[in-house]
Amino acid sequence: RTHTSPVQIRVMETQPPPVRVIAPGRVYRCDSDVTHSPMFHQVEGLLVDEEVSFADLKGVLDDFLRNFFERDLAVRFRPSYFPFTEPSAEVDIACVICSGAGCRVCKQSGWLEVLGCGMVHPGVFDKVGIDSERYTGYAFGMGVERLTMLRYGVNDLRLFFDNDLRFLRQFQ
Repeated sequence: RTHTSPVQIRVMETQPPPVRVIAPGRVYRCDSDVTHSPMFHQVEGLLVDEEVSFADLKGVLDDFLRNFFERDLAVRFRPSYFPFTEPSAEVDIACVICSGAGCRVCKQSGWLEVLGCGMVHPGVFDKVGIDSERYTGYAFGMGVERLTMLRYGVNDLRLFFDNDLRFLRQFQ
């Protein structure tokens, strides 16, 4: 699976803390349905500093989502596994298409996964030469098209890639 995470490693190898990075890029996956595309744009974030906590990560992401969607949303953090973060979480929001009632976009669950995140694993810091006793950090990644789809109430992500100018012009 391609992703933009290697940018984070290169930055940590070359820049001493504190580190604050946003890394956009194009990624490819073997997925295609109403919420997945084989190619999409991803944005990852990384923050490394002294005394960074999971509460900081939750606060930043919760604030971002509420501002991005311009409304108060139900947001939940579900425990997950990513090899380079511990603890790790997937972040869901109440479905903005059906207001949590259940639809084909949220697969009748009322929730939509919008990003993955976690605290950078101390072993990662050790590999890039950052003192894991002194520094902590968090990382997150999200798909641009999925967030755009949900922000504008589009019920099928694939519409962004169909090259239908009647659809695309509404986003100028």
